[in-house]
Amino acid sequence: MTQNRELGDIGTDLLFENDRIRIWQVKLAPGQDSDVHRHELDHVLVQIAGDRIAVVPEPDSQGPYREYMAADVMPGASIYVTRGGVETARNVGDQPYLEVIVELKD
Repeated sequence: MTQNRELGDIGTDLLFENDRIRIWQVKLAPGQDSDVHRHELDHVLVQIAGDRIAVVPEPDSQGPYREYMAADVMPGASIYVTRGGVETARNVGDQPYLEVIVELKD
């Protein structure tokens, strides 16, 4: 299964990119899933809006989240995450979810 899957972008919209960083916006309606994606770079995610979000890792994920996890959204929270995750983000809340992801290029 994992060998034949198609991976999508880590965000909904690419907002900015240069030789040092890449910035994505992630928008998910209640109940909506992101594309399955791989985090090739360490990154900082900044939660902007929403109430509950979950990460659904793939079996071959090498990131810090290797089991399903749902958490309350804390608008303004900034979370550093190391590379390697292969996952889907799922809005498990009742409100639209919005975050910004800043990828840190080596």
